[in-house]
Amino acid sequence: MRANRFVIEDLDRLLEDYEKVVEKELQEGHIKGNTAETYIIHARQFVRWCKGEFDPGSRNR
Repeated sequence: MRANRFVIEDLDRLLEDYEKVVEKELQEGHIKGNTAETYIIHARQFVRWCKGEFDPGSRNR
């Protein structure tokens, strides 16, 4: 794990909030589906990287 559990808990909460914002922007027509998907996928990958579950360029663990 690259971050302590308190940071991870905050990141998980913030990721959930971020996904809600992205979904709202999608529903309101401010962004398109592919854009929303890209935003969420990359944010999730970053959180997984912080948890030590993902390394860019390598296979999933």
